[in-house]
Amino acid sequence: MPSSVKALGQARPSGAGMAPQTRCCSLAAVQRRLPILAWLPNYSLRWLKMDLVAGLSVGLTVVPQALAYAEVAGLPPQYGLYSAFMGCFVYFFLGTSRDVTLGPTAIMSLLVSFYTFHEPAYAVLLAFLSGCIQLAMGFLHLGFLLDFISYPVIKGFTSAATVTIGFGQIKNLLGLQDIPRQFFLQVYQTFRKVGEIRFVAQSTRRRGGRCRQNVQGEGMRAGPPLVRLLQMKNRQEMLLEGPSRKPGRLGGRRSKRAGDAVLGLVCMLLLLVLKLMRDHVPPVHPEMPPGVRLSHGLVWTATTGRNALVVSFAALIAYSFEVTGYQPFILTGQTAEGLPPVRIPPFSVTTANGTVSFTEMVQDMGAGLAVVPLMGLLESIAVAKSFASQGGYRVDSNQELLAIGLTNVLGSLVSSYPVTGSFGRTAVNAQSGVCTPAGGLVTGVLVLLSLDYLTSLFYYIPKSALAAVIIMAVAPLFDTRVFGTLWRVKRLDLLPLCVTFLFCFWEVQYGILAGTLVSVLILLHSVARPKMQVSEGPVLVLQPASGLQFPAVEALREAIITQALEASPPRSAILECSHVCSVDSTVVLGLEELLEDFHRRGVTLALVGLQVPVLRVLLSADLKGLQYFSTLEEAEKSLLQEPGTQPYNVGEDSIPEHKVALLKA
Repeated sequence: MPSSVKALGQARPSGAGMAPQTRCCSLAAVQRRLPILAWLPNYSLRWLKMDLVAGLSVGLTVVPQALAYAEVAGLPPQYGLYSAFMGCFVYFFLGTSRDVTLGPTAIMSLLVSFYTFHEPAYAVLLAFLSGCIQLAMGFLHLGFLLDFISYPVIKGFTSAATVTIGFGQIKNLLGLQDIPRQFFLQVYQTFRKVGEIRFVAQSTRRRGGRCRQNVQGEGMRAGPPLVRLLQMKNRQEMLLEGPSRKPGRLGGRRSKRAGDAVLGLVCMLLLLVLKLMRDHVPPVHPEMPPGVRLSHGLVWTATTGRNALVVSFAALIAYSFEVTGYQPFILTGQTAEGLPPVRIPPFSVTTANGTVSFTEMVQDMGAGLAVVPLMGLLESIAVAKSFASQGGYRVDSNQELLAIGLTNVLGSLVSSYPVTGSFGRTAVNAQSGVCTPAGGLVTGVLVLLSLDYLTSLFYYIPKSALAAVIIMAVAPLFDTRVFGTLWRVKRLDLLPLCVTFLFCFWEVQYGILAGTLVSVLILLHSVARPKMQVSEGPVLVLQPASGLQFPAVEALREAIITQALEASPPRSAILECSHVCSVDSTVVLGLEELLEDFHRRGVTLALVGLQVPVLRVLLSADLKGLQYFSTLEEAEKSLLQEPGTQPYNVGEDSIPEHKVALLKA
């Protein structure tokens, strides 16, 4: 294990170090908030070499992906790059995982498209507000709230998002036009028009000059919030994209382009082949000849940076057609050049028809202010924990909340939309042998250089090539094995998965809410109706298989009465409570009624295996006729009226000494 892993793990203080006498300004506490201080003093030249290689590999992946994910978010392409570099620098200081890379992802881009109506001003404000919420959760240690989103719900949402994102790129992959954005209409129109594809090459002339920066909020409609919200939702669902909408796009009659279809499918095939090559490249051994090691390095570089390689290949083909005066592809078009300006997020937007206030913008985003930060945290922490378990180190969940929250807050100052941890790029980072979060610095610098010097070349990237990158990136997220796993482990868990999956095609927030609600109902049912183990021996023994809370009182009462008091003749019973760690007032009242029922029938209900907190509550309630024993054998002897054993009655001073000591503690 590299010592960098040990350093990252040591950034978290041990249990002893977190004792009350530890000062908040101790070295361990400072290292916990600034994990860079744990590994930077041990930084070596070898780590620098590995971090440089990993940073370059991730950079070659993130640049084309950022351009593609901006398309998913419904934003101009430069916003994908604006969102790709801030997380690299923030995580360098605050991250507790050496592998994680923060930036735009497919799922987060999909959520942004749902809640920001393809308006940059809304996307930037959503990043700021999401970051504030995430920071608050980190400082208040509210990460436990994510535990209420179960694994089936996460898988259902991820699978639905994969289908939505992938199918949404079919129009760009095949060069289809006039495809609405609403999912079900999109499916219908795609299948209807896929048979009409034909080759079209149009004369093109690139507009000269430098493309100006996109003005946040430009072109938005003014008016009352509800009216404007309906207008934006209508535009989101019904707006038909055409190649003449933005500068640099192809003009002329809309058509179905065989050129885009052929190029898109070829790009997908190349990406698949390169991925398979990457997965099957044998490891390098020191005894290999230099030529073999050199060829291995070239293959590894080409397959790791396959996104950049394929996108560059497609752009070169498009440029070749451009110089001939005919263009069979839909191009990305001109991208705003230069670094983004540093400015505060837009808390209001002025349009030609009026001003949209901050309150109205918040109302328009609605449930997105809860869904986006929560899903961002969930995705990022899941990625961090997954790779930490593989690498043999630990991550601090609350510190991760602070890192991603600060990334979104600072990112909003440079026009970023919400970001999170990327599983695909984190995998590239880990496979490249990254040693510390310093690899992110290389990635961030590469993105900034691309913004400053390469944006003019992005004009020639065909949208079908970016669509191929997106589809191949999200395809692994659809995990078909989860259905078989849940079927074998617990079939009932398929219910929240399917509910989430189906409802997410309607609205994302409804899918997550419905799936979480079903999961909670399943959990509450197990709490309200705990399984009861019944032993039919000389004495009836009933043992709840889980704890007792107030919803379970009636089920417990019914089970005991049915088994003991409704028998002929009525029987004494023992309630084995070793699994019961706490009780509330409703449970105490239910036990009191049961004791009275047993007393009226002339039989006894005894309790065994009471834990100290439960015993303390029952003694404080002063239950009449309460009998409890330390072991089951003692209870059976007493109920069978064998001599030598007496119950521990509440009114007698016969509580065992070890219980007395614990009760007084």
